[in-house]
Amino acid sequence: MGERRLTCPHDASALTTVREYGIEVDRCPTCKGAWYDAAELSLLEASVAAEDDQRRGTIEFAQRQSALSCPVCATAMRAFNYRAYNLELDACPHEHGFWLDAGEAERVRAVMRERVQGLARSAQAEQKWAGRRRTGSGGGVMDQLRSLFRGK
Repeated sequence: MGERRLTCPHDASALTTVREYGIEVDRCPTCKGAWYDAAELSLLEASVAAEDDQRRGTIEFAQRQSALSCPVCATAMRAFNYRAYNLELDACPHEHGFWLDAGEAERVRAVMRERVQGLARSAQAEQKWAGRRRTGSGGGVMDQLRSLFRGK
């Protein structure tokens, strides 16, 4: 029994297997969209952010019916805003995977870079605040005024 060929949900072209960001995905040669199996979206995220970081959380916001069908089971997919950004992806309701239109994989990576930078800034601010609390210098407006009056 031969392996079933996946087709593009936009134009029914046969998908071809390619490596993108070190991940094997099924790409449409016509529209350049790609099918990411369920675990492959996590691998795409991990290509920017370490797997053990704090980036986890809800990735699907504002779910709605998609005009596309799943390449695996032909069920109507659901569209959603990826991590509450203005980036619409499509997902199989049976968790077979995600359809990313041309350029959306790089946008997912950009979202993850932004999240990683934001988490790093938060961690640095927490460390700085904890250090000031230990030394008794909160760094607030009152502390700055006291420093002015003490000549520091």
